[in-house]
Amino acid sequence: MAAAAGHAPSTIHRIWQAFGLQPHRVETFKLSKDPLFVEKVRDIVGLYMAPPERALVLCVDEKSQIQALDRTQPLLPMRPGQVERRSHDYTRHGTLSLFAALDAATGKVIGRCFARHRGREFLKFLREIENNVPTDLDVHLVIDNYATHKTPAIRRWLARHPLWHVHFTPTSASWINQVERFFANLTEKQIRRGVHRSTRQLKRAIQD
Repeated sequence: MAAAAGHAPSTIHRIWQAFGLQPHRVETFKLSKDPLFVEKVRDIVGLYMAPPERALVLCVDEKSQIQALDRTQPLLPMRPGQVERRSHDYTRHGTLSLFAALDAATGKVIGRCFARHRGREFLKFLREIENNVPTDLDVHLVIDNYATHKTPAIRRWLARHPLWHVHFTPTSASWINQVERFFANLTEKQIRRGVHRSTRQLKRAIQD
């Protein structure tokens, strides 16, 4: 840049610093094309900011295909002057899908792991939620538009539960679902740096 602009490298550096420019970094973004984007965002943010009385707001989603990975060599721990090290290659020992419902008011999480990620597993998880929430409260579910959330069996189940209300997030806008923040924390603090020699070990780590 200095050669192209005809200035000293130190001058270019000062300009970048002054204006917060970082040309070596690139980020991606995706705009939602949902025609009801504004209405859906207002609906969900309204649930977060001013939930209805005698109601639960649960942010529901799945973290699918979580891999139980074991490194081919033992992890080398951090020591003075040396960062933690792990081998580049690994051995897979199966996958799990975590279904979770985050209470937007308290942060409490209802979760269950399944070997597969289909509509029938989501239906089982809805029953799991039902067993863990008061029966006299309205339940508002914030979920995305994934096909497993809209199967005929699930539609019938919801029709039989008039106190349950579904709020779909806009397409390409999963960031508005607060359970995604929980999944990010789980990945960063437990799954990414873990060593799991079986799906049973992975499940126990997720539950812990």
